[in-house]
Amino acid sequence: MAETDVTEDTYIAPKDLPITFKVKYLGSEHAKGLWGIKHTRRPVDHLVTIAKNLPPNKILPLCNLTVALDGVIIETAHKSGNKSWKYAIDTISYGVQDLVYTRVFAMIIVKDNYNVRDEHPFDVHAFVCDSRALARKLTYALAASFQEYSKRVKEEEQIAKDSGQTVERHRKKFAIDLRTPEEIQQELDEQETEA
Repeated sequence: MAETDVTEDTYIAPKDLPITFKVKYLGSEHAKGLWGIKHTRRPVDHLVTIAKNLPPNKILPLCNLTVALDGVIIETAHKSGNKSWKYAIDTISYGVQDLVYTRVFAMIIVKDNYNVRDEHPFDVHAFVCDSRALARKLTYALAASFQEYSKRVKEEEQIAKDSGQTVERHRKKFAIDLRTPEEIQQELDEQETEA
């Protein structure tokens, strides 16, 4: 797996994956929606506030966040042992570099086997990167994974269609916001003035 060497606005293609980022895990919070900055903002604000108020002897856990073609793997090292979580690409609905805390990358995960009556079917997971450029590169890496997943789904549907099978696949929606934090903020400001 490649480790990141970061340049501003680095494009990442599916062939560049997997790629591992060394980040700090801010934590997770419930999200009220499937995708969009409006659903990551409040959870990120809350997680950053908690992190800023940590006692001096407590630090955010360091982790390796690996973006691969089939999803994201988060590995942390603890005194009590290593922990690892894997989220398949079809359970990640949204990823974005935060517009206020530009070193923060956030993604929304759809819980496995949720039903529409679940009170909280979506969670925001947030990570602090060493730089704004690294958060941007992480966003591009997830975009590459989404791109490859979308391509695989279309190919599978075409194969099924060509063989005369009916395709009853429920397409999952996902989004990646590749705009800079400034571009996102400008759009939000324009929406507020129009209202």
